[in-house]
Amino acid sequence: MKSLTPSASPSCLQEIVSCLSDYDPDALSVSQAQNIIRQFIAPVQSVEKVAIRQALGRVLAKDMISGIDVPAHDNSAMDGYALRGSDLPVTDPLIFRVIGTAYAGRACDSAVAANECVRIMTGAVMPVGCDTVIPQEFTVDATDATVTIPAGKVHPGDNRRLKGEDLTTGQVALKKGKILRPADIGLLASLGVAEAPVQRRLRVVFFSTGDELRSLGEPLDTGCVYDSNRYTLYGMLQRLGCDIIDMGVIKDDPAELEAAFRSACENADAIITSGGVSVGAADYTKQIMAMLGDVAFWTIGMRPGRPMAFGKIHSGGKSAYLFGLPGNPVAVMVTFYFFARQALLYMMGADAAPLPLLPAISKTAIRKRPGRTEYQRGVLSINQDGQAEVVVTGSQGSGILRSMSEANCMIVLHHEQNQILPGDQVSVLLFEGLI
Repeated sequence: MKSLTPSASPSCLQEIVSCLSDYDPDALSVSQAQNIIRQFIAPVQSVEKVAIRQALGRVLAKDMISGIDVPAHDNSAMDGYALRGSDLPVTDPLIFRVIGTAYAGRACDSAVAANECVRIMTGAVMPVGCDTVIPQEFTVDATDATVTIPAGKVHPGDNRRLKGEDLTTGQVALKKGKILRPADIGLLASLGVAEAPVQRRLRVVFFSTGDELRSLGEPLDTGCVYDSNRYTLYGMLQRLGCDIIDMGVIKDDPAELEAAFRSACENADAIITSGGVSVGAADYTKQIMAMLGDVAFWTIGMRPGRPMAFGKIHSGGKSAYLFGLPGNPVAVMVTFYFFARQALLYMMGADAAPLPLLPAISKTAIRKRPGRTEYQRGVLSINQDGQAEVVVTGSQGSGILRSMSEANCMIVLHHEQNQILPGDQVSVLLFEGLI
């Protein structure tokens, strides 16, 4: 497969798939689909500056360079006594003369000589000549004038924080593309940075399609169901930090669908739909998608979530990336996490690695055949030997949303894997922090 460099970004999906010798839209692997999406997506370039408290969860738009050393001076990591490491007693206790006290936030002019020390507080600048701090709990017979230091309690250099050991002037403190977390906000504050340059929030429109869907509060007619997909999509998009627009339920009507797609395209960077991408006589969604832009319709070797549409549509001089997800509730969540999520993060300018998979032992047999990737909902626990074990949450139908609610992880059975026996190792994706 040929690769596409950033300077030669593809203008259409056909340009990408033409590089794939084994491309078959009706038999695509999960990894192939992920690779095509990744190559076609381009990040949003808009940048804004926000106060660091408002930067939490946002994507950093440029490298943040430290303008100072952190810490600015060698300082004490403990309350105790600062001294010269070469003066530490080797065999017998030694009495040291206390020549002053060093407090955090104050200059210390004391300079120690042989067998002298300075009473010091945590964070205080190390006095001239001192390179070691002995914690006060290790000392004996301390007075304002002297203190006895036993042998063998500390080594030269112990309990001293070095100037610049956290960050040095000119060092990259945070890299462009990082999603700012609480520690990052604190790090910026430690550098005296009040505002951070961040990517603008990604605007995402989502809606469901289907005459059988009813919104909350509406009566359920025969054969109808309440639309849950918009609520799971809302939660997942909120977790990503997107600006979101919920357009509700769009009926299976060509004019209504076209108007919805055009409005979404003209007001967002990305569009996510649920339903209407499988084979069905009343599914006009695929026709409208194809009419408005460059859209591929895939049958992916996975369970749940085989049908999916992806591409870019245009209206009113604007364009938006499109993710047409299946209609079944679990399939919506699975395809979002394993296709749309990574693409949206890349559009946001985030340097986000693929979701981490952890090893666990399956407690039960799991039916599986090679040639497709399967996502089973599971409950992960730690047994008495400290080993991670996982069991599926009962029925795994793509419409059983309860299986996602009861689970705390996804069991990922890879494309090439076969039947899973009790005791076999499997890969799991933890939900905590994800959903």
